[in-house]
Amino acid sequence: MANTFQAQVLTPDGSLFEGEVTGVRVPGVQGNFMMLHNHAPIVSTLGVGAVVITKPDNSEIVYAVSGGFVEMNDNSMTLLAEKAEEASEIDKEEAEMLLKEAKGLLSDTVGDRSKAEKEVAIAKNRLKLAD
Repeated sequence: MANTFQAQVLTPDGSLFEGEVTGVRVPGVQGNFMMLHNHAPIVSTLGVGAVVITKPDNSEIVYAVSGGFVEMNDNSMTLLAEKAEEASEIDKEEAEMLLKEAKGLLSDTVGDRSKAEKEVAIAKNRLKLAD
């Protein structure tokens, strides 16, 4: 059997994934990184991007995430996402509409620009992963 470790993906709405995996790639705020069996202990902040979970049968599950934290210790990984959804469940038309709305927020000079920029990044990530 391949070298595996326990992984779980949690959101405020509940658990999205729990099981044995061979690897997990996450969008750290300083760049993407991969965790494998016997990875050194780490706690990292997540940015907007894709979490790619590789299962022992080499199949992958991809989640669109918009921030959070990940901890890896003693071959156990816990990912706490602000928001996450499985890429295969993203509605492309809805993602396009949300991107258009988020871009509209950027043109509103009265609003919070950094929040609007994050919403655009989230919408672009969802649209990219919906393909």
